[in-house]
Amino acid sequence: MKTVWSEIKQRSMSAEDVVKLIPSGGRAFLHGGAATPTVLVEALAKRTDLENLRVYHVHTEGPMPILNKECEGRIRSVSLFSGAAARPVIAEGRGDFMPVFLSDIPGMMRTRRIPLDVAILQLSPPDSHGWCTLGSSVDVALAAFESSKIILAEINEQMPRTRGESFVPFSRVTAFIATNRPMHQHAPDPESPIEGRIGEIIADLVEDGSTLQMGIGAIPDAVLTRLHHKRDLGIHTEMFSDRLVPLVESGAVTNKFKAVFPGRISTAFCVGTQKTFDFVHDNPFVTFAGSDRTNDTAAIRKNPKVVAINSAIEIDLTGQVCADSMGHKIYSGIGGQMDFIRGAALSPGGKPIIALPSTAKSGTISRITSELKPGAGVVTTRGHIHWVVTEYGAVNLWGMTIRERAEALISIAHPDFRAELRRTANNMRHFNLAGD
Repeated sequence: MKTVWSEIKQRSMSAEDVVKLIPSGGRAFLHGGAATPTVLVEALAKRTDLENLRVYHVHTEGPMPILNKECEGRIRSVSLFSGAAARPVIAEGRGDFMPVFLSDIPGMMRTRRIPLDVAILQLSPPDSHGWCTLGSSVDVALAAFESSKIILAEINEQMPRTRGESFVPFSRVTAFIATNRPMHQHAPDPESPIEGRIGEIIADLVEDGSTLQMGIGAIPDAVLTRLHHKRDLGIHTEMFSDRLVPLVESGAVTNKFKAVFPGRISTAFCVGTQKTFDFVHDNPFVTFAGSDRTNDTAAIRKNPKVVAINSAIEIDLTGQVCADSMGHKIYSGIGGQMDFIRGAALSPGGKPIIALPSTAKSGTISRITSELKPGAGVVTTRGHIHWVVTEYGAVNLWGMTIRERAEALISIAHPDFRAELRRTANNMRHFNLAGD
């Protein structure tokens, strides 16, 4: 018997009735990114009878009223990767943060190290065979679906229907609401001259036949806009956004030489504007998979010439990379940086890259520092670091001593800070670094 969505959606419930199925004292997963089921989030925040509900999530988009002070004591957020909405909650002690590799989260759910009772998801409508998809975000949501007893869904007619490991049976959905609303969108930021220069430097490091991993942000975008003349690029990434689409349309991306998901773009999730969602909708050229597969170092290293482009908040002169916090203040999370940095390092001809502007706060602070701030988290260790790129150049720290690293990193620091960095390094490490 074929599934007919027009008939099934008549069984939908109100958001208030759907979230009534979430038990006090339970543990729930909330779908993230563009797939954040906002209508259910808003209904959940209004449940005043709840007690001690823990909600696990990665970065979310849209309003998050469950993080408001009014929900304190009833709902506690556990960020596995923090976004803008969760940062103040973590800083104020009203929510928790778990440092964890994105590749490890699915296993934690399946082994019940994170023991989920409920998965709160946004899905595409079921097809004629009864299969929905997880749409824009498969990442850790697939494991949450498989590991939860109760599946609550916003089934959105505008959620793109994605290929790969995105498929989930509608028969497992406990209760749902039916919507027809635009996805949460994230437009590319305008490119600054500094970001453009960093993009140029990185683009020069990308060879024909490379396999790319990139995150969201102005620097990865700047790189992508400068690769249209390359040939036979592959994409094996944790996520992508709008700037990848014209690169594919230019013919530069063929995935010809990929060993994992050959001939296909592979990703765990996507964010962007409608341009991205239209691109992934029912597109056999794009394979979505769980983050335990896309971010598996053993899989990443099989691809040729992996160029992993990741960002940092600050980096010290020994090569320690802080990417998740500003001192003690949590900013994001570990995510997939280490997975791809290590995978690229082990890939034949691979180039693991940490890219960052040389300064912050309108040029008043150097992001290359003699030492990390107290409380700063080391996401990429000095044993894993290879390429570092700022607008002043690119250096490869692999195989360098600490003294040599300091010299190399100072050479790509902002000129206004180089002399002070040398003085501090000489005093701290008993170096004898030469001046300009």
